[in-house]
Amino acid sequence: MFLKASFAPLVDLVYPPRCPSCGAGIAAQQGLCTDCWSELVIPGEPSCEKCQRPFGNASLEQGAICAPCMADPPLHDGIAAAALYNDASRQLVLSFKHGRKIALAPMLARLILTRLPALDGEWLIVPVPLHRSRIWQRGYNQSALLGQEIARRRNQKMLYDGLIRRKRTPPLGGLGKKARARALSGAITFNPKRARQLNGARVLLVDDVMTSGATTQACVKALKRAGVNKVRIACFARVLDEAL
Repeated sequence: MFLKASFAPLVDLVYPPRCPSCGAGIAAQQGLCTDCWSELVIPGEPSCEKCQRPFGNASLEQGAICAPCMADPPLHDGIAAAALYNDASRQLVLSFKHGRKIALAPMLARLILTRLPALDGEWLIVPVPLHRSRIWQRGYNQSALLGQEIARRRNQKMLYDGLIRRKRTPPLGGLGKKARARALSGAITFNPKRARQLNGARVLLVDDVMTSGATTQACVKALKRAGVNKVRIACFARVLDEAL
């Protein structure tokens, strides 16, 4: 830590700090400029205890559940999203996922942690899996990088291969609910080599973006089949158009 702090001025001299979103000059590495910070939209409170969907009625008490969750209770035990999916968060996600800016992982993980309740006791941090062909193409699983940072900062165990994606699925954007379900059918399963660790465990499922929820739903179902006791979901950005 001392060496890192000692070399920080030299690093800043050779690589002047730039906002990873817009490229503007900033005071320190691993941050955003003031304008980009202001464009991020943090999910409001109060929100649904189950899915974090913000309520329009500020008088509702903590622990309230939204109508969709009452009508169709989710299998998971809560969602923690750092930001809502808008132009600002989208730019960060694209830079992180497709722009190979893996140095964004610590900052994005810190933002997730500001929204994540305390993890009481022992939890397993499990990333949403990528198919091996996507890992070969991209070189890394962005969800695993976020999970690694969260595990380190919350002093929890990281289980990189708790879930397996057995087949490569097409992009789910634009597909209807039934089409998404067909695309994901049989695609994600728990790793039989990790069955003993997963059985009875509490799992924090980590993803970069939660859009329709179809992928995380498939992951939660696979974890439940493995005997996982509790599953929470943590992501950087979440699509909730009605909340913007």
